[in-house]
Amino acid sequence: MDVVIRIAILFTAFFICAVANASGENEPSINPGTKVYFLSPTDGETVTNPVVVRFGLSGMGVAPAGVAKDNTGHHHLLIDLKTLPDMTKPIPSDKNHLHFGGGQTEVVLELAPGEHRLHLLLGDYAHTPHNPPVVSEQIKILVK
Repeated sequence: MDVVIRIAILFTAFFICAVANASGENEPSINPGTKVYFLSPTDGETVTNPVVVRFGLSGMGVAPAGVAKDNTGHHHLLIDLKTLPDMTKPIPSDKNHLHFGGGQTEVVLELAPGEHRLHLLLGDYAHTPHNPPVVSEQIKILVK
């Protein structure tokens, strides 16, 4: 029975995301002063694996993907992108666009040695950036 309930929850979340994406509208950022930022590492920091990345957010709350609650969103970590994703569409999910739809505020990563560029981007319940987007300043880190 537990598996059936989990499947029903996942199906419902996917349905909500599909309906939201069909509308083509971004969730408004309720608070204009909202900021997403890195607690760690800091810009220019040299780190070693595993890399612990901690996310900060002020002006809004964190809620899991699929939960349509006003004034909330969830984190997406963008790694080594040359350009930011299209802010009118759901954020892709791949090795350069990591989703934290469970409401997580940190991650432990293994990154290849060398320089990496990181951004945080807040997404709404359907993984779409808010309007206007809530995106961090880019930081650069060096992995030894």
